[in-house]
Amino acid sequence: MAAKKALIVGASRGLGLGLVTALAHDGWHVTATVRDPQRADALKKLDHVQVEQLDIDNLQAIKSLQQRLSAEVFDLVFINAGIKGPDDQTSGSASLTDIGQLFLTNSVAPINVAKAFVTQITKGNGVLAFMSSRLGSITIPNAPQLALYKASKAALNSLTNTFVTQLPEERPTVLSLHPGIVKTDLTGGTGDIDVDTSIRGIVEQLYTYAGKGGHHYIDYKGQTIPW
Repeated sequence: MAAKKALIVGASRGLGLGLVTALAHDGWHVTATVRDPQRADALKKLDHVQVEQLDIDNLQAIKSLQQRLSAEVFDLVFINAGIKGPDDQTSGSASLTDIGQLFLTNSVAPINVAKAFVTQITKGNGVLAFMSSRLGSITIPNAPQLALYKASKAALNSLTNTFVTQLPEERPTVLSLHPGIVKTDLTGGTGDIDVDTSIRGIVEQLYTYAGKGGHHYIDYKGQTIPW
């Protein structure tokens, strides 16, 4: 049986690196993207991992990557890249530049990547996954100190919903995943769980939902999150 193939976008550290590591250990062949290939030593030590450079904010860079990988067919495309945004996220405090960067990276750019690669996902059992957050749920009014980050993830969820409706009938299963509150650089090293715990749960959901179809907003334990 041929090895499964994955494209993981945003894989230099934290959850992205953990996901690549877990899939590689499961025998997958993984294409992992990073902004700076010179800082991808951990990825380069893994077997069956190909490192590619990508700045997801750069639309031409996305197109160039797609051209380089045009012959590939992936069982999984997982778009993980994201930023926290400005330290002060109260209304009126962040600059227009900071707000624009946050929404470009967290909301718009992931959809641009998905558009570029969705036709290269395996029919039937393929999965397209976005690293979302429970904070993107507008039903759950929490974490006011992260108001802009919350809004950027809610925007990602909304754009994903719209994107899914525009796909042809033979569409992959689409997952918007909350990884848990994980101890990573994004959370300043604080959180309820470590990267390994989160990734074990995420990988389990990727296997569970493959072939199910539809768009699902779930956490790393498989629990449904209200939009």
